[in-house]
Amino acid sequence: MSESLDFSTVSDRLPPQNIDAEESILGGILLDPEAMNRVAEILTPEAFYLSAHRTIFEAMRELHARGNPTDLLSVTTWLKDRDLLEKVGGSQKISQLLDRTVSAVNIDRYALLIADKYVRRQLISVGGDIAQLAFDNREELAKLLDRAEQRLFNITQSKAKNDLTSAEVILSEAFFELESRALESQMPGLSSGFYDLDAMTQGFQRSDLIIVAGRPSMGKTSFVMNAARNVAAIHNLPIAIFSLEMSKEQLMYRMLSSEAQIESNRLRSGRISENEWGRIGSAIQGLSNLKLYIDDTADISITEMRSKARRLQAERGGALGLIVIDYLQLMEGGGDNRVQELSKITRSLKALARELNVPILALSQLSRSVESRTNKRPMMSDLRESGCLTGDTLVLMADSGQRVPIRQLVGRKNFSVLALNPITWKLESKRVSHAFSTGIKPVFRLTTRLGRQIRATANHQFLTLDGWLRLDCLQQRMRIALPRQLAPNQATTITQPEVALMGHLIGDGCTLPRHAIQYTTVDLDLATAVQELAVQVFGDDIQARIKPERNWQHNLSRERLNRIAEVLDSSSLKSLANSDVYWDEVVSIEPDGEEEVFDLTVPEHHNFVANNIIVHNSIEQDADLILMLYREEYYNPDTPDRGIAEVLLTKHRNGPTGTVRLLFDSQFTQFKNMAGGGGGRFQP
Repeated sequence: MSESLDFSTVSDRLPPQNIDAEESILGGILLDPEAMNRVAEILTPEAFYLSAHRTIFEAMRELHARGNPTDLLSVTTWLKDRDLLEKVGGSQKISQLLDRTVSAVNIDRYALLIADKYVRRQLISVGGDIAQLAFDNREELAKLLDRAEQRLFNITQSKAKNDLTSAEVILSEAFFELESRALESQMPGLSSGFYDLDAMTQGFQRSDLIIVAGRPSMGKTSFVMNAARNVAAIHNLPIAIFSLEMSKEQLMYRMLSSEAQIESNRLRSGRISENEWGRIGSAIQGLSNLKLYIDDTADISITEMRSKARRLQAERGGALGLIVIDYLQLMEGGGDNRVQELSKITRSLKALARELNVPILALSQLSRSVESRTNKRPMMSDLRESGCLTGDTLVLMADSGQRVPIRQLVGRKNFSVLALNPITWKLESKRVSHAFSTGIKPVFRLTTRLGRQIRATANHQFLTLDGWLRLDCLQQRMRIALPRQLAPNQATTITQPEVALMGHLIGDGCTLPRHAIQYTTVDLDLATAVQELAVQVFGDDIQARIKPERNWQHNLSRERLNRIAEVLDSSSLKSLANSDVYWDEVVSIEPDGEEEVFDLTVPEHHNFVANNIIVHNSIEQDADLILMLYREEYYNPDTPDRGIAEVLLTKHRNGPTGTVRLLFDSQFTQFKNMAGGGGGRFQP
């Protein structure tokens, strides 16, 4: 027999409210305007049950925000000026509120009571919304559950408000925390069990996203599983492990092999000697006592992962030590291309780490570019799936208008570049968070119809009418985005080449609006001389070129596109018609050798102007800590560093970078501390 569900028990009951408390609060504020300070951080107009009370409180709040009194006359005048006085019951209603209130002494307690009733009404409302969601069979159940959880979570989050805290209180708390750590020899984060790594990182910090990267066979999974096991054992906290590559049985066999010191293949085949059964029993007992929770859903989404992590944290009374994800490239992020997809995934994971206040360890594969280098030690650029530009590429500084070679920007701080806003299609000044070299790579020379040139790696992206495309995906006659106009460098005096060029243009030049500046002559030598003058005057601000006379091709004018946008009522076409972008045609893409290349990180817009072309930037990982694993013996079996693994801290948002050396036992896939410690090299 199916269970009968009764949906009528809520609809026929009066929602939680307290009208008397609402009237006491409003009357108290009318009586004592200073009382508004005591309830402003607790209540919003929506917290009042009666609409008239909501409107009156809104009037009081606005008057208070402007520094005006919230007395009877001021509130009545505010409502009357907005034709709201009669809707709330007239001036008689305001007078009644004041007459019924003796004092504002208990207004704080009344405010908490009203806030309590408001949250209860929110719960009822969310419950109704969730019921409606459940009737929608078009949406996946996992997404429905996540949306339901998020709505409930939003209610609890909305209650948390941060008050101003004096420096005295903060410093006092910090002192006691420092004293406690000094006495107990504790670090602020969760210990990984690797001493030198903990010394450099101060442990895994809560709300941090930690990327562990490496090429295949470097031991990434073993490293994070060893760290997870250590965190669970040292801190007695639950650990959530999401394994997208290995099954939970494979993962547990690997952990059992490491714990019992028995080869994994012998465990699977059952070839176990008599004296090893005791070690297996002890290992099973030890692992069973750890709070390890494994999910091996191969195609798990961020939504499902968030839901399961929230549920585990709730079931464990809010205690969750660590989340492990193996690995990023197997997750789906829903981006337009791989760069955007991984960026969306890392942003979501960082948001999850902050929401649950736990560190997240996420594994990531490095690009194959590592294998093409003589030195196989990984770099930050191997983690980013974006391209790079040659060192002579000129980047436009937003503040000064100067064009600076990108190689000169490495190490520079507090500078801005011009970046294209993808919503408004306007160029804006944006801060650069990072300028860096990515090593020596093959480069290609791209040339446009206007003569613009740029040298970049094959995977660097350019903005086309179809979105961002890699250079090796561009073809002749495709159009890429250029700035429509840029302010030229200012000159203080007129030079001889400027005088000569002006004379030629006055005589045989053409400077029509919306048209390239032209100079027409039948003399090729004279045309060459004018071209050289233009280069002397404008430098890299322009690309002067000589073309045989023929009919010039014209793009669709901005005015015509604007008219089309109005007819179609298309906001996107309208933005495009009024944009700061000119769409230039690709003429050629040619190999141009190998050399050191560079890139920038421009948060938010993720692009900048280089060589007068709009190019994509590197999307810096949202990670707070990036660890890269490297074992020299994998590439060089005869190395004296056999059995040594290097953990390279290539990014540390809140501390030093450097290298940590650990022992790696390939027989049991286990990482261990170096004897006596001292296996770390710091870089401030």
